[in-house]
Amino acid sequence: MLSKIIQRSWYQSFGIITFLLLPLSIIYCVVTWIRRVLYNYNILKSSKLPVPVVVVGNISVGGTGKTPLVIAITQYLKANGFNPGVISRGYGGRASQWPQDVTTESDPTLVGDETVLIANRCRCPVSVGPDRVAAASALLTAHQCDIIVSDDGLQHYAMKRDIEIVVIDGERRFGNQLCLPAGPLRELPSRLRTVNILVANGTPGAGEFGMQLKAYAFHRVNNDTELKPLSAFENKRVDAVSGIGNNERFFRQLQDLGIHIRKHPFQDHHQYKLKDISFSGKKPVLMTEKDAVKCKKYTLQDAWYLRVDASLENRFYETLTNLLRKTNG
Repeated sequence: MLSKIIQRSWYQSFGIITFLLLPLSIIYCVVTWIRRVLYNYNILKSSKLPVPVVVVGNISVGGTGKTPLVIAITQYLKANGFNPGVISRGYGGRASQWPQDVTTESDPTLVGDETVLIANRCRCPVSVGPDRVAAASALLTAHQCDIIVSDDGLQHYAMKRDIEIVVIDGERRFGNQLCLPAGPLRELPSRLRTVNILVANGTPGAGEFGMQLKAYAFHRVNNDTELKPLSAFENKRVDAVSGIGNNERFFRQLQDLGIHIRKHPFQDHHQYKLKDISFSGKKPVLMTEKDAVKCKKYTLQDAWYLRVDASLENRFYETLTNLLRKTNG
């Protein structure tokens, strides 16, 4: 409950909660800045991988749309002759040993929900672990990857990177522009001046590429091949389940489709129990694809997930291609 109150304060006017947490934010900012300087001057060592590394990250916590962008970039690389591999921290995973290879059959409770989703959608090698250099090394040892895409890891300076892409929430932007815990930022907005590409999920600002999360169909949670059109639940009452970084974005997507929803929000990376998705009234249950990865283990009669894909302007891919040419050149 306290964490929800704090998170709401990030996107409101300066209040008592922000004031009380401000000293901790100042300490956080100073420590973060010192750590980055130490890596920049090689006092703390970074490891260079033998293939190009593209980091897709953010400077704020929660729900910017990073994972759909990672999927879109990886699919683009595959379509253009690359053999990409994806690495991630595996947030929420409870494996006893790291790094871990991730496949479409991996248990999301062990390796994290987003990584299983990426493996399902990209059909490429995926490796996870808190040490991204170790995860990437394991990937390169086991597979013939010629480029690494890092899902998050912008602040993981122990791994050198060739291209940095930052995703910004086009609606919430940077909130009160303060660092954790008084605000939502991992680093100050000045960090954005040093990255290669800025992508806004929503309406882009100056110097940013726009990205839209477009819905295509509903898939049955227990059978990916069974689809329903977006109009299937129009004017119907449903139970809507969401455990992502920005639940309201998903709920609005459903409402924009003309669906009458009863909201069931959960924390990001929530580990579902059957009772969490069992409701009275026997209405259809709709959820995100990330939630579906964790709910497939249950036998659900009328549960569907909304598949969304990141749609980006061609200029984004042209810019990425030019940066890759310089890297390989």
